[in-house]
Amino acid sequence: MDGRGTPTNAFDLDIPTVGPEFRERSRFERRDVLRELADDHWIVRTPIGFIILDYDDVTRILRDKRWHNAVAKIPEMMGVTDPEILKRPPSILAAEGDVHTRLRRLVAKAFSPRSADRLRPFMREVVNELIDPVASTGRVEIAADICEPYPIPIICELLGAPREDWELFSRWAEDVLRVFSPTAADQIDVIEPARAELNEYVVELIRARRNDPREDLITHLIAAEEEGDKLSTDELVSMVNAVIVGGTDTTRNQLGCSLGVFAAHPDQWKLLADQSELAANAVEECMRYFGAVGGTGRFASEDIVYRDILFPAGTFVFPSLEIANADEGVTADGNREFDITRVSVKGRGQMTFGSGIHYCLGASLARAELQEALPLLAQRMPELAVDGSITWKPSTSAISGPDHFPATFTPVT
Repeated sequence: MDGRGTPTNAFDLDIPTVGPEFRERSRFERRDVLRELADDHWIVRTPIGFIILDYDDVTRILRDKRWHNAVAKIPEMMGVTDPEILKRPPSILAAEGDVHTRLRRLVAKAFSPRSADRLRPFMREVVNELIDPVASTGRVEIAADICEPYPIPIICELLGAPREDWELFSRWAEDVLRVFSPTAADQIDVIEPARAELNEYVVELIRARRNDPREDLITHLIAAEEEGDKLSTDELVSMVNAVIVGGTDTTRNQLGCSLGVFAAHPDQWKLLADQSELAANAVEECMRYFGAVGGTGRFASEDIVYRDILFPAGTFVFPSLEIANADEGVTADGNREFDITRVSVKGRGQMTFGSGIHYCLGASLARAELQEALPLLAQRMPELAVDGSITWKPSTSAISGPDHFPATFTPVT
């Protein structure tokens, strides 16, 4: 704030700037740069906005409803110009205000921990089926053999889609998720047909469940009602799309990131195998130490004054979840090292699921998937070690994870 009591414009701040070349660095290089800057600064400038580095500031901004989710702007930012695509009603991932409140209220029960727990036996079944072909060989391609195929059967089971359609869902998910790629504008001819096919399939699935209710997510979403308010068919389709978008790439990449961390900490891998009761703690620690989602984006829906700084309407900020996770105040001992026995300070848990109204809707499902997969993998693939090197997905991707992860382990007889 200047001497006259007027908030300082964010664009006039004397703060460090990271240039366009910063985006081209690997995620690990960017993380190291930001960690060093975070020692003295809570905010740094980028060519298109500001990165927020401090845990408390990240939390406050994510909980401030004036900052809207930038996911709605992603197609435009990626160069998509088709007006039909840009004007579509936002899904729950991007909706704000009363629209978001209504959708969240209607679907909250369908995404409860209890709903996720129902799928735990099936999750273990899927993990075992993925390990079985490689169990006796002592060699595995973690990304291709384990991480990539793991979430789709579970999403299908959640939705009530038959097993024979798993491969269809896998292809649709891969193609629809291209909308978050830096080259999305050049892949519209792949994205849009996949989206249309998926929507047509879901409409048929909804029609079937209206006539034959079952114990699955679509049946629960159809039944969801609050004071006479129900989801329309279009909203149901949008919700299923959100489940696929939000529950596929994040889970497979977080599993890969977690296994990468454990391969570098063999003592912790053995500890998890011996004490599977540490699974819940291990998942939180993996997501704190190396979350697949390193950051998120928000834009100012109006002029916002924060910390006596004016952020004009339309300003983009990028709360860094991974830098917030590295805050020494997150762990009780102030130690950033990886330790699955550690408990986070109450009220200062890992931030990879976000915070505020856009806190990950599928957090319970993702936690359950990881809690079931990791100890089972630790028991069936002891002494996990990287066989060569891990190749990570492009640094420009919104979600990090291994693209190629060759590994060895000691076969269990």
